[in-house]
Amino acid sequence: MQELFKKIINTEVKPLFAKHGYSKKNLSFYKADGNLAYKFNIQKAKYNSSSQVQFYVNCGVQSNELAELHSVGLNGDILEFISHFTCRIREIAPSAPAHYTLTPDIDPDALSKELVSHLEEGMSFLHSLTGARDIVHYYMDKTALHLSEVTFRFLLKAGDTEEAKHYLQQLHAKYGAEKRWTIFEKKYAAVFAEYGL
Repeated sequence: MQELFKKIINTEVKPLFAKHGYSKKNLSFYKADGNLAYKFNIQKAKYNSSSQVQFYVNCGVQSNELAELHSVGLNGDILEFISHFTCRIREIAPSAPAHYTLTPDIDPDALSKELVSHLEEGMSFLHSLTGARDIVHYYMDKTALHLSEVTFRFLLKAGDTEEAKHYLQQLHAKYGAEKRWTIFEKKYAAVFAEYGL
């Protein structure tokens, strides 16, 4: 099954990404576009065998603009590639499975076709994120804690104070009853203080 996995990567996945301007490094595919970098990573499961190979598809987008704002919280250190948007393929290609599995009884052509279809759908979604604001709004719409400090810095730097306050209210309504909220509240207060609020 390891050979079949390599064949699918080399004959189906790699050419698909190459067609869309992605470069390959190991099992990761990257594409820089302006201030954003898109990434897909094929992650093999830990416990594969000669008769079964299971793998996941991780997706990410790195924003230079958000990386600079993120570095404020990291004492100025900008990490080489931190995904500001991150997910498994299933989150952006709903017909995709939680993971893909190669076994002797699968139809490799059908699996390859399905995988390529999901990757194309995933690329389409990632490429719809064309700037930092798109990434920020994705997580704001979900009222997510992920990227919340960076989101506040982004909004406050842009002068969107009311939107930042509204987002803080949304986060408080969703997470305010949890014990960990006091930790986030202190972090958010510090971010608002950075901008004189």
